[in-house]
Amino acid sequence: MIRTFSIAALAAATLSAISLPAHAHATLEVREAQIGSTYRAVMRIPHGCGTEATHTVRVQIPEGFFNAKPMPKAGWELETVTGPYENTYVNHGTELTEGVIEIVWSGGHLPNEWYDEFIFRGTFADSLEPGRFYFPTIQECANGEDAWIDTSGEAGASHPAPSVTLTQGTRSGH
Repeated sequence: MIRTFSIAALAAATLSAISLPAHAHATLEVREAQIGSTYRAVMRIPHGCGTEATHTVRVQIPEGFFNAKPMPKAGWELETVTGPYENTYVNHGTELTEGVIEIVWSGGHLPNEWYDEFIFRGTFADSLEPGRFYFPTIQECANGEDAWIDTSGEAGASHPAPSVTLTQGTRSGH
C-alpha cells in the first residue's frame, strides 16, 4: 500500500511539474490599485524562455500610467524609452506631456530555474475607469522570447499581459 501511495504521489508531482510552465506567467505582485494613486509595480518573472535564461525584460507603459520611474537592478543595464503622452497629466502642479513609455532591463542572466522581480513606480491617471489595466511585458532569451502581451482578459489566454485591477479611489488631494 505504501508503494502504491508513493507511485501515485510521484505521478502527481510529475504531472504538476509538467503543467507548471503553462501557468507560470509574468505577473504583478500587487493586483489592485486606486485610480489617481501612485503605484509600486513589482513585475514577477517566474522562469526563462523554455529552458533558456532571460537576458532582457521589456515593460510597456500604457497611456494613463504616468511619471513612471524604474528601479535599477544589480547586474542589469537599465534603459527607458520616452515619448509623448496622448493626454496631459498633472504631477504635483507640473503638466506632463511626455514620459517613459517603455522600461528595458538588459544584459542580465535569469536562468529558467530561477525567479526574479523587476520594479517600477508611477501614477494612475484620475481619468481612468475602474477595471483591468495591463502592462504588456516581453522576456527575451538567446533564441526567442516570451511575449506576455495578450490584453484580451480572456480566461485561458496563453500569454496574458500582467494586469492590475483599478478601483475607484477617493479623489481628495488630486
